[in-house]
Amino acid sequence: MTKHGLIETIKDIEKMERTPWREQCSDVSTYDAIKRSALQHGDLPALQFLPTGSVEDTPHLITYGELLQRITQTANLFHSLNVGPEDVVSYILPNFPETHEIIWGAETTGIVNAINPFLEPGTIRKLLSAAQSKIIISTPPMPGLNLWDPMVAVADQLDHVTTLLFVDPAPYFGMPPTRLPLKTPGGKPILRFQDERDAEPESALTFDRVIKADSIASLFHTGGTTGVPKLAPHSHENEVFNAWAISQITPFEPGEVILTGLPLFHVNAVIISGLSAFLAGASQLMVGPFGFRGPSVIANIWKLIARHKVVSMSGVPTVYAAMMSVPKDGLDISSFRFAAVGAAPISPDLFRSFVAYSGVELLEGYGLTESTVVAAINPLGGEKRVGSIGLRLPHLEMHAAQLDQSGEVQRLCETDEIGTIILRGPSVFPGYYLREETGLTSDGWLNTGDLGRRDKDGYFWLTGRAKDVIIRGGHNIDPCMIENTLEAHPAVSAAAAIGQPDEYDGELPAAYVQLHPDTDISADDLRSWAKSRIPERAAAPVYLELMDQLPVTAVGKIYKPALRSMAIERVACSKISDVDPTARVRVTMDEKRGTIVQVTSERSKDIRKVLGGFALQFDFCTE
Repeated sequence: MTKHGLIETIKDIEKMERTPWREQCSDVSTYDAIKRSALQHGDLPALQFLPTGSVEDTPHLITYGELLQRITQTANLFHSLNVGPEDVVSYILPNFPETHEIIWGAETTGIVNAINPFLEPGTIRKLLSAAQSKIIISTPPMPGLNLWDPMVAVADQLDHVTTLLFVDPAPYFGMPPTRLPLKTPGGKPILRFQDERDAEPESALTFDRVIKADSIASLFHTGGTTGVPKLAPHSHENEVFNAWAISQITPFEPGEVILTGLPLFHVNAVIISGLSAFLAGASQLMVGPFGFRGPSVIANIWKLIARHKVVSMSGVPTVYAAMMSVPKDGLDISSFRFAAVGAAPISPDLFRSFVAYSGVELLEGYGLTESTVVAAINPLGGEKRVGSIGLRLPHLEMHAAQLDQSGEVQRLCETDEIGTIILRGPSVFPGYYLREETGLTSDGWLNTGDLGRRDKDGYFWLTGRAKDVIIRGGHNIDPCMIENTLEAHPAVSAAAAIGQPDEYDGELPAAYVQLHPDTDISADDLRSWAKSRIPERAAAPVYLELMDQLPVTAVGKIYKPALRSMAIERVACSKISDVDPTARVRVTMDEKRGTIVQVTSERSKDIRKVLGGFALQFDFCTE
């Protein structure tokens, strides 16, 4: 073990597991965890909010003592609005300090539901309906976000919604409080969150609730939203365990600063740089309402790190790619110890380039909403294996496995044998909310839908995807959303959507279409038609190809691996053509490594440069 943390190797994890995790972490609820930390670190800053994300901003400081008081007030507010343990509070908000108060306050009183504010209003309505939300919390129109009028309309459309609250950003920008109508057109009350919170007692909860480990704390949507959306519930145990386990691999000292730029509707920001940081008494630097999306944040990222003595941050691959284009000469970034990357695979070239440019440790990890967030990560105190997703968390079972046709586990894989990654343990969710389909096997395994292997030292390596999902910049897109829309066109016989590789977003939606005989429509016209009808902007295909016959299996099912190989080859050839128009590209499947792009060219060095941003494995050879 090193000075950085408890864990270096899988043996350290196995040693830690000799003691039940509950003997190492006694917090039953998220409120318990934050309260314990506030009692220990009351005067330390829990949150530092930069209203515009600028280096020039004076931070709005909230200590741990003040955070606990505000969370207590927020919980009391929800109780006064008749929120009980089974009731849902939904927030559609950017990153404000109040967003944290709402998350943890709602979990104390009932169940909190995080919704991406950049989704289409119709999709948000579906999510609110699926969650049966009692309270909706949003924000008045502000630069970069205007959802207020649609949320007022939705509140009146849904009978189960009783109250609409708004978080007022005006005071952060030196403006007087925003005043809105007191009621929706349908007569439901509209309340200013800050006013209502401040009117509640801060010293103690005004209600008695026994929160059990398996009590539902939160609901997060999983991406694709055709039909009835999937909501993944997290119990209090899920969230407390995952935050605690993360802290064992990436520990912080009280007062150390963590830069938070990911959105608070995502589990990463809520648990990794949120609750896990709270457990340690660390300070979250919130860089504006829109985090990394803010216009000045990335452009000044190294200045922010230097000025605020940032120790760590979490981001997606595109954030780290963008950071390398920002000068850091003359800045003291010696505080910056490590950064975590996840949500989408990072290319080995980008990984090595960022480490060389920044001089900090980069920890690649892996997780999904159904496992609360993190399932595996390269250890801060141990070896970082480029391309690997690292070691499993302590007390979490993780294997590659062979599954039968019904999705049940037949057997666990041997070392380096490729199988479906499965998870079981205290961070695995209890099954999808209010659905017969749980997402779990009969013996409690979560099928991640990802293919991979475990090496002899316990490191996991992803080799492909069994689950039919497109991951664009960390956002899950259900291909059915695209396919169903395309197949509604009278000219379309069949459609298949896959993710094609992209340097910036990891994957972008691409569609392959088979037309009915004796029909005629161009690929461009069909793509435009679909774009205007697909309910999620991010799901609109960037590429559409007409095919005489879609590839199928022996039983007639569309064979998407062939389409993915076609997309990889097409994208790679497009990038390579300017460097070497004579280069040849072939996509193969290796038993151990997964998908391999084989490039035949005399200019391999130049080609490596143009392909370095893709999270793909390349083999180069000459004639």
